[in-house]
Formats: sequence, structure tokens, C-alpha cells
Amino acid sequence: MKKYKCVIFDCDGVLVDSEPLANGMLVEMANELGANIDLDFAYKNFKGNSFQSCQKIIKSIAKVPLEENFETEYRRRSFEVFSKFIKPIQGVESVLKSLTIPYCVASSGPQDKIKLNLQKTGLLPYFENNIFSCYDVQRWKPEPHVFLHAASTMGFTVEDCVIIEDTPIGVKAAKSGGFDVFGFADEYTHELFEKETTKVFTHMNELKGILNQSF
Repeated sequence: MKKYKCVIFDCDGVLVDSEPLANGMLVEMANELGANIDLDFAYKNFKGNSFQSCQKIIKSIAKVPLEENFETEYRRRSFEVFSKFIKPIQGVESVLKSLTIPYCVASSGPQDKIKLNLQKTGLLPYFENNIFSCYDVQRWKPEPHVFLHAASTMGFTVEDCVIIEDTPIGVKAAKSGGFDVFGFADEYTHELFEKETTKVFTHMNELKGILNQSF
């Protein structure tokens, strides 16, 4: 197996269990505008997507213009929910403790969201300043720029790094940047990840074993 020198983690759905909360809030706010969607729709259409893309989808379904403060209100309401209910992904802290090579997080969310969720789940000390956001580079997945930025800033080449992702959009971003990518699969993504990722796993215990063989 290829030996890696750096691990780049996505945040939402990989480090923190934020997807039900974040997507639930998007469903709530979209339905307030008459969209009539559910969480299953959100997972299929919003998960891993940029907020700008999510807004476009909501606008097209609700058929009404979104208020200028839609994102600001979403951030306010979702941050309240994160602060009360966010949890780490089961087993991920054990993975982080086992790593003997550098690692970082690269996420589509803004810096304050990433730091809030890592802080609330007790994971922030593991990452210190090694936190990278699509908002830093103003380019969003499926473009690879946030991963390229993270690798370069950490001092590694693309070939040195492996990406840990849980969404098809994130996997596409990693692959378009030339990275190997391990897919954290669920019922929606397992079949696709079997075809599209370097390795597939469904629990962090599996990832821990895979990574321990990879450096």
C-alpha cells in the first residue's frame, strides 16, 4: 500500500456529526419558504455542496427569492443548534490519537463554523492552526483548491497526501486535484465509493486500521 505523509480530513460528516443538524436546518428554512422537502432530499442534494449551490436549489424549488440575509440567518440558527447538539463522529478521536504523521482539516464551511464544531466536540486541540476553509481560497468543492491549499501550506505534495471524505462532491474535488481519497460511506454512497475512491470504510475503526498500514 502507498505510504502517505499527511492526512487531510473533511470536517462535516467525517470529524463532527453535523450533517443531520445542518441539513435539518436547511430543510426547516426551505420549508418556511414553501419548498416542501425532507431530510432525505437534503442528504441527496445538499450534503457536501457549497452553501451557494444549496441556496440556488432552494430558490428553484420554493420559486421565491431568498432574503439577502438568508445565509446570515442560517448561520445564526445552525450555530445555535451546533452549540447544543453537535457530537464527534464515533471513533474519530481514537483515529486522531493514533496518527504519527501530520494531519489537518479542509472544509467547505467558514472558519468560524469549523472551529465552533471542533471546539464543541473537543477536537479543536488536535488541529491547532491546521484548519483550512473553502472561504479562505474563495473556491468550493468539487473544485480541488481547498485541498491543494491545505497540502501546500502543510508542506506536502499531492502525492504525499490522502483525503478523507464522506460526500461524492468531496471525493470529486479530491480526485480532480490528483489526490488519493478514502471514502467514509453510508447507504447513499457505498456503491459509488466502491468505484470512485482509493479505499472505502464505514466506521472509524476501519479507517484507523487502514491508516496504520499507510505510513
